[in-house]
Amino acid sequence: MASGGSAIRGSRVGAGPMGEQDRGFHADRIQVLYWCSNGHELKPYFLATIEPEEIPEQLDCPNCGLPAGRDKENPPSVAKLEPYKTHLAYVKERRTEQEAATLLDEALEQLRARRGRTSA
Repeated sequence: MASGGSAIRGSRVGAGPMGEQDRGFHADRIQVLYWCSNGHELKPYFLATIEPEEIPEQLDCPNCGLPAGRDKENPPSVAKLEPYKTHLAYVKERRTEQEAATLLDEALEQLRARRGRTSA
């Protein structure tokens, strides 16, 4: 015969002086519907005593990860992703030697001005 644990036979594990009502299982709740652009419907519950402005306008859909909003006909659009930049694209954005020298001189002048020195 196998015996398990020290619970008294017939008792619920974890039951204590608090009932389910005290733990929030039967608290007054409201259901808010959200839809993502893939058509998934979300039905999260919020506490009934929560202020309407505290209920979020958008949630992340657990099914696809896209943002979900309250408007079924116009769900939030998918965020636009920037295309991957190649090394050549970064090289084209680099400054010329003259621009780099000018920026360095300006930065040094600002530092000297902050320290109270005059430029030499």
